[in-house]
Amino acid sequence: MLPNTGKLAGCTVFITGASRGIGKAIALKAAKDGANIVIAAKTAQAHPKLPGTIYTAAEEIKAAGGKALPCIVDVRDEEQISSAVEKAVEKFGGRIDILVNNASAISLTNTLETPTKKVDLMMNVNTRGTYLTSKACIPYLKKSKVAHILNLSPPLNLNPLWFKQHCAYTIAKYGMSMCVLGMAEEFKGEIAVNALWPKTAIHTAAMDMLGGSGVESQCRKVDIMADAAYCIFKKPKSFTGNFIIDENILKEEGIKNFDVYAVTPGHPLLPDFFLDEQPAMVTKKADSYGAVPELKEEKTQPPPKARSGAVEETFRIVKDSLSDDIVKATQAVYQFELSGEDGGTWFLDLKSKGGNVGYGEPSDQADVVMSMSTDDFVKMFSGKLKPTMAFMSGKLKIKGNMALAIKLEKLMNQMNSKL
Repeated sequence: MLPNTGKLAGCTVFITGASRGIGKAIALKAAKDGANIVIAAKTAQAHPKLPGTIYTAAEEIKAAGGKALPCIVDVRDEEQISSAVEKAVEKFGGRIDILVNNASAISLTNTLETPTKKVDLMMNVNTRGTYLTSKACIPYLKKSKVAHILNLSPPLNLNPLWFKQHCAYTIAKYGMSMCVLGMAEEFKGEIAVNALWPKTAIHTAAMDMLGGSGVESQCRKVDIMADAAYCIFKKPKSFTGNFIIDENILKEEGIKNFDVYAVTPGHPLLPDFFLDEQPAMVTKKADSYGAVPELKEEKTQPPPKARSGAVEETFRIVKDSLSDDIVKATQAVYQFELSGEDGGTWFLDLKSKGGNVGYGEPSDQADVVMSMSTDDFVKMFSGKLKPTMAFMSGKLKIKGNMALAIKLEKLMNQMNSKL
């Protein structure tokens, strides 16, 4: 890991969404230098599912050696942003040295399945929130010798693959990146404005909710993003307008051992969104585990040769494995829309006594509808394709209750030894 140098001692760092996850990790890294951290986040009271509040984060920052100012800030509210900025400059000497736009909202749903309120949430938190927070901090950043804005957003990759599955989310995240593009040029020589994005999935509470149980083993720790951000903060103001990948900048700093950042060293890692070229080491490791890390748009190929009865055989094994305990623990009806040979509509009923499977639509309305190819379906139930990877790469489309979809992954893990 990257050692601290003390460079940020006495600097004021304003971080949105700093009560947990990557935002808090960046805060703690800066705090070790003795920085002043403004924790601008919504969580003032403990969330039933997500750990941490602005106040618990403040205690951790103080324990790490920094000073902390917890502020209740919903970045959709311009008045709350302005109030937090005023409190920060009043408490910490009239300037802000670094702004980290970390707050973000996500919904990995396609156009017809994304409610307007979700679209508004993502646009207002990601793009508008980043823009307004930057606008409020810029007059004070101009007074700083350090003067950095860092947005946690991806490179502007216009490959349609990254739009077709979650168009609204991509637009909202790219809005943050466009702020980098514009503001870096607008404030050149005064403020360094850059973007930082991870090469692989990062283990956070949000990733747990998206990926379900066991996803952490395919992730790196938040520490890699904190170290990468620290590298950027050490750069001069002339280092601006860059879209930086965490692993790349750390390699430039001389870091060679990236296993220290892995939740489970040696395990294959999930590539993150918006990056066409994946690191060779990730691809190699993932291949050795039978995963499918490639996220590029697949070229049209002739359909694979028929697996004689592979889908039917898979459902037979699933049916033989069902029990009242599994049904009681799951309580969901799944519908599978499979394309290719052996395809069609299939169902898995884990609500009725003893459970049931079959061809055709279920008698009760499905809680979750999963669409994919028959080949990928068999791979998924046999453990050769991780459901999280299938979903992130667009091989698996999910409609309905995502929490119940995650429950099915646990059942698949039980099936793997039999398929």
